[in-house]
Amino acid sequence: MNIRYNRVCPAAISGILDNRIRRWFQKPREILDPYIKEGMTVLDLGCGPGYFSTEMARMVGSSGLVIAADLQEGMLRKLEKKIQGTELEKHIVLHKSEEDIIGISEKVDLAIAIYMLHEVSKPEKTINELASIVKANGLLFIAEPYLHVSSKRFNEFVRTALDNGFTIVERPNLFFSRAVVLKKK
Repeated sequence: MNIRYNRVCPAAISGILDNRIRRWFQKPREILDPYIKEGMTVLDLGCGPGYFSTEMARMVGSSGLVIAADLQEGMLRKLEKKIQGTELEKHIVLHKSEEDIIGISEKVDLAIAIYMLHEVSKPEKTINELASIVKANGLLFIAEPYLHVSSKRFNEFVRTALDNGFTIVERPNLFFSRAVVLKKK
């Protein structure tokens, strides 16, 4: 069954995105460890309450940076509250995106778009913009849940990335998800 929502998960129920149950089957460090090195600049697109952002900040270390982007102010405030007064606050920059416009000028070594492309109205436009943000030889990690995105639709996302100068590095095994890591030529 393929459900197409094209609507964002409301900040009011963000607890479903960051909880102990999810940590049992999706461990951010294990998922991203092959792709993140200390000192990198990384983008967490559709960061929500920061499920991946906080671990990414630990991974890039004191010389790295995480740009946590979301189009909902409420999600960014939840992440801000989570990191306030911690060392992570120095390494995470909050960025409010607009609908269908990421709006980031800084180039990144890695961009992740996990469980968010199915929520935007023009995912191909988002992928096109990601291609302009990711540095040459940088990586793009896309993952979508089986329930929301069919294999055919996911392959359309991948095709758009390939058309924008990316090549497939691997298709990681991510619980209940379709996933791909691409490298920009």
